[in-house]
Amino acid sequence: MSQHAPGPAAAPVLALRELTKRFGATIAVDRLSLDVPAGSMVGLLGPNGAGKTTTLSMATGLLRPDGGTALVEGFDVWADPPAAKARMGVLPDGVRMFDRLTGAELLRYHGLLRAMPEPEVERRSGELLAALGLASAASTLVIDYSAGMRKKIGLACALIHAPRLLVLDEPFEAVDPVSGETIREILRGFVASGGTVVLSSHVMELVESICDRVAIIAAGRLLASGTLDEVRQGQPLQRRFLDLVGTQSLATESLSWLRSS
Repeated sequence: MSQHAPGPAAAPVLALRELTKRFGATIAVDRLSLDVPAGSMVGLLGPNGAGKTTTLSMATGLLRPDGGTALVEGFDVWADPPAAKARMGVLPDGVRMFDRLTGAELLRYHGLLRAMPEPEVERRSGELLAALGLASAASTLVIDYSAGMRKKIGLACALIHAPRLLVLDEPFEAVDPVSGETIREILRGFVASGGTVVLSSHVMELVESICDRVAIIAAGRLLASGTLDEVRQGQPLQRRFLDLVGTQSLATESLSWLRSS
């Protein structure tokens, strides 16, 4: 029986090439390159100040890079923004919403902004609000939402146009355990149907439980990326993370006053 040679590897859904960003004399992201395969859920890990949010902001068109490119299904985020952005949904961290709208109005705005038919916007909005436990708050102004509710309505806005790629910056922050499990199930279903997710988090256990790929960055540089097992190299993810980024010893002697007498 003849054997066929394997075909070329599928192009990555998100391809970052030599992304660079400086703030004055500080290099926040330093020539970072990363490929995100289709149908994967990638956890982006790094200590505070590592450049995670800056990287995701450049990848999604929220922050212009000083160098490098970001491609979504082959479309350059900065050279062809409409084509690239039509293919992704984004949950940024720290970007203010139109919070004088109700939850239902905010979803409707995002759907119409994506040129969706209004009946489809209404149908999907109702389903998303129900799935995320926000149906009872559909007529409440977003400014009156809790931090966790804002995360959930932000996720709904990112999902409403059924993108191919989701980029989520700290999607589980301030979310209660029940809502967190609901979000996990939504993301797992999204990936199972062929979607791709990139999410940042500080919680190692979360990344290990939900992601099949990991990328670790520190000081704006990519230290490791690959499947979960490739990056862990037989260690717990937290141990491997600490080995890569380094740790600072704490001079506990100077805190002797905290100890019980």
